[in-house]
Amino acid sequence: MIDIRLVRDDSASVKSALGRRGVDPEEVDRLVELDAEARAAVGRRDELRAEVKALSKQVGDARRSGQDDVAEDLTARSRAVGDQERSLHAVAQESVREALLYLPNLPAKDAPDGDGPDDNVVARSWPDVRPGYADAQRVPHWEIGAELGLLDMERGAKLSGSMFPLYRGFGARLLRALTAFALDSHADEFEEIRPPTLVLTDTMVSTGHLPKFEEEAYHLERDDLWAIPTAEVPLTSMWRGDILDEADLPLRLTAATACFRREAGAAGRDTRGLLRVHEFDKVELFAYATPDQAAALLNGMVARAEQLLQQLGLEYRVLDLCAGDMGNSAARTFDLEVYSPGVDQWLEVSSVSWCTDYQARRANIRYRPGSGGGPVLVHTLNGSALAWARIWAALVETGRQPAGSVVLPDVLAPYLRGEVVIPAPG
Repeated sequence: MIDIRLVRDDSASVKSALGRRGVDPEEVDRLVELDAEARAAVGRRDELRAEVKALSKQVGDARRSGQDDVAEDLTARSRAVGDQERSLHAVAQESVREALLYLPNLPAKDAPDGDGPDDNVVARSWPDVRPGYADAQRVPHWEIGAELGLLDMERGAKLSGSMFPLYRGFGARLLRALTAFALDSHADEFEEIRPPTLVLTDTMVSTGHLPKFEEEAYHLERDDLWAIPTAEVPLTSMWRGDILDEADLPLRLTAATACFRREAGAAGRDTRGLLRVHEFDKVELFAYATPDQAAALLNGMVARAEQLLQQLGLEYRVLDLCAGDMGNSAARTFDLEVYSPGVDQWLEVSSVSWCTDYQARRANIRYRPGSGGGPVLVHTLNGSALAWARIWAALVETGRQPAGSVVLPDVLAPYLRGEVVIPAPG
């Protein structure tokens, strides 16, 4: 969440910044009012505490003088005032916190202005000259997958409902190979983590996925656990409530997990094949950093995702997301999209974000500066490197040969027992 002190001291700048994200300035005005009420409640709370203290003294005096009935009446009054004091403070503080939980992060000053996807800026593309694509590559991946026995969307739907893919044979091996390839590529700087896939509500709140995006998540009500939409969620909370040392920063983590998203409201839109699915595998990059380290880390994480795409030989472009199209927690975001010739679409396969101290404030994650002074909030960064469903689709389409076989990138050979050709039928 954003800093309430900034809202309190300079609401005009907060309105201006959040206005770039389409936030109504009245939401900020309402927060200012709630904060004023909460601070007033602190004064009233102190008065009630003093009253409780005075009543407690009167109870003691009454008991010592043998006035037990009076003492009981005073005790009842003291309890009622104490309950009022606790309730007053809790309600006032919770109203401010809830309002803050729904507000997005302040966009970075260098994030492009804009209201949505059409205003995103293409920062660069690879290769410099767009390749040509043969007719054999213009077949959609769901047809190739069915023809070669790699992808069975019908049996996936039979097991779990629509938009849950089932990979078979070489298709499943390809998914596993991509994960191992990426994890090995990041092992030089990022510690590998295998976090739980189900997490607590507090864990989801810490990243900003709750409460605002509850409808997009899978909730196991009996256990009050949530299926993670991304490994960013558990990685953010690994040090929730802790204080790190500056000497340990930046702290870099990577994780391969399944990810679950309801994609609420997406029915009927890009629902064929792997374009939009409820479950997909992804390798995540994550970092805790000082503010001074964050910009270089952001660029480095984008570069890692780009390097993987170049090694896989996939045409891609990097989008500098405008303020109105970034995720709620991000101050700065770069998306990577690959071109998928079989569906003739650019498909998002990575989103790399700098969240400043927005998530750390929610999760209370701080570090001790080496120069001394009190603990300060860390900055968090996250990014996909990479999400595999659409990469799988683009590889199968791009690698398809005139006779119907599929040739995969040589870089995957060590993870496919040396086999990089998926044979044509028969």
